[in-house]
Amino acid sequence: MQKKEIIERHLTDLNKKILDVSISDHEGQTIDLAAGIDKSLDLIKLVQKERKQIFFVGNGGSAGIASHLAIDYAKNGKVNSRALNDSSSLTCLANDYGYDFVFSKQLEYYANEGDLLIAISSSGESKNILNGVDEAKKKNCNVITMSGFSSGNSLRKKGQINFYIDGAEYGIVEVAHLTLLHLVLDIKMNLVK
Repeated sequence: MQKKEIIERHLTDLNKKILDVSISDHEGQTIDLAAGIDKSLDLIKLVQKERKQIFFVGNGGSAGIASHLAIDYAKNGKVNSRALNDSSSLTCLANDYGYDFVFSKQLEYYANEGDLLIAISSSGESKNILNGVDEAKKKNCNVITMSGFSSGNSLRKKGQINFYIDGAEYGIVEVAHLTLLHLVLDIKMNLVK
């Protein structure tokens, strides 16, 4: 296969995966992309109105996405946002409680009722992400999930809104997650103007 064909196939596949995103609500009912964006915007506007905060969590590449989006949502979206991936916090909590609890412990310390957790996991099976979602729900926080790989992954059933990318390549799934969350922010910013 020629390089041009590889490039075109990759970009076409990425575009298709984003447009074919599967979104479900907290009852497992499938909703379309516009409704998923609207429901996400409603949760974000509620956070902003009630002066709550958004927490982003992810591992590896998804941690990079979490950091990127937390600052964009704060700076451009004017919403109190932060990623829970400070290296000192992670290593301290991993040492004291185990890596499976690095996000749930931070949410135990910092989250309040009405906050929003955006949980990003390509596999949807990362124990620390799942534990973080469980802790957020205990604290009556809303949850948006972003997952991929297996359609039956555990994370996909845990949020008020669940975005699922049907793909098995990290690059495709991660870029799709970043694109969709940026789309929500960009729409929010355009609605404010």
